[in-house]
Amino acid sequence: MKDYLLPIRTGQKLTVREEIILILRLSLPAILAQISSIIMQYIDASMVGHLGANASASIGLVSSSTWLVGGIITAASMGFSVCVAHRIGAQDECGARVIVRWGLICNFFFSLLIMAACVMVSPMLPMWMGGDAAIRKDATAYFLVYAFSIPVREMFLTSQGMIQSSGNIRLPSILNVIMCALDVVFNALLIPHFGVMGAALGTAFSFVVIMIVMMYELLVKSPALYIIGRSGDGNTSLFAFLSKELLTALKIAVPVAIDNVIMGFAYVAFTRIVSPFGTVSVAANSFSITAESLCYMPGFGIGVAATTIVGQCIGANRKTPARRLGWMSVILGMVIMGCSGILMWIFAPWMIGILSPDQEIRMLGTRILRIEAFAEPLYGASIVAAGVFRGAGETLLSSVLNLLSVWAVRIPLAYYLGSMFGLRGAWIAMATELCVRGTLFLIRLALWNRNK
Repeated sequence: MKDYLLPIRTGQKLTVREEIILILRLSLPAILAQISSIIMQYIDASMVGHLGANASASIGLVSSSTWLVGGIITAASMGFSVCVAHRIGAQDECGARVIVRWGLICNFFFSLLIMAACVMVSPMLPMWMGGDAAIRKDATAYFLVYAFSIPVREMFLTSQGMIQSSGNIRLPSILNVIMCALDVVFNALLIPHFGVMGAALGTAFSFVVIMIVMMYELLVKSPALYIIGRSGDGNTSLFAFLSKELLTALKIAVPVAIDNVIMGFAYVAFTRIVSPFGTVSVAANSFSITAESLCYMPGFGIGVAATTIVGQCIGANRKTPARRLGWMSVILGMVIMGCSGILMWIFAPWMIGILSPDQEIRMLGTRILRIEAFAEPLYGASIVAAGVFRGAGETLLSSVLNLLSVWAVRIPLAYYLGSMFGLRGAWIAMATELCVRGTLFLIRLALWNRNK
């Protein structure tokens, strides 16, 4: 596979056309990977949706909690992945492999702690979220299976992030597509026998299979990062790693974790605001979030590419290209998500219809999706700009902006408008907050460029 990032590491000057092509070449596989992950959620939601509104609501009730936990383990993987990108950019592959070896071990033990905490809270979580008694049992079962799969998910995310940071975004994208196909197979086998829990098991088993392949590709096959069967790197001790590398990784990961926790608790609070509206609203809210994800996942894919590109630019001490490529990535994200917003407005009835046969859920889901469509371009700006700052290793201010935007705008406004207009009012609040957040990130990006 051609190394498209080699000109950045070797100091070559790229034309504007070459920079645009570079962003597109790295973004398209990442977009495909992100969309495939959402298709997995679509598959789960669609298969469970045909079991009835209660089954759908049981997953919707705990979905915000799984996003919260997923944000924490994603942050842990991201800290070491960005460090790998900086090392690769500085052409220090030996140092990158040290991070691979000890970063995987650190994240594995961290994921065991998160798993234990989630297992303990799983019986009480549906009650804390205000769910109806009829859906609590299935909600607990779904979250418990998710909890036991956390170490597998952490190893998947960490190995995927490290491979992407080396410049190989295509392989993880292909494996994500395969995982999506496996999810279909496992769900088809397990949901008829285990219901809601079968959806969680199907997704967990697909993660297990692809995690094993991803780890093999990282540890055995990656030209720059493989450590099994390699000699001559020396044996950097855990103490040396902790003293030299861990602090840098934590400076990146901790603000991202705080950011993700802030967002996770915001989703939990939002779900708590929505849950008194009734089972139909809970299910419509959950399905609509899944449907909307198809529209904003391209932004996350471009954000992944931006993190890799800017990370290697910073590692190579090329700040001017980092600034220019960062802006190009953000503009591309806004354009693509603007187009996806238009498509979401047009096809909202079909997007919800795939997920649920219930007419009330479909009508309400269509209304709120069309509200959200107007926020997609600025939402794209915030997603991709956050990826730019992660690549630069500057994640603290992003967390602050998210804190202000979500907790000062979304939650108070959702509570106020929700009390008057129900679920539609809550989603008006969400769309308003996403526009505010995107504006804040664009201002921050302009200031960041000026200071370089």
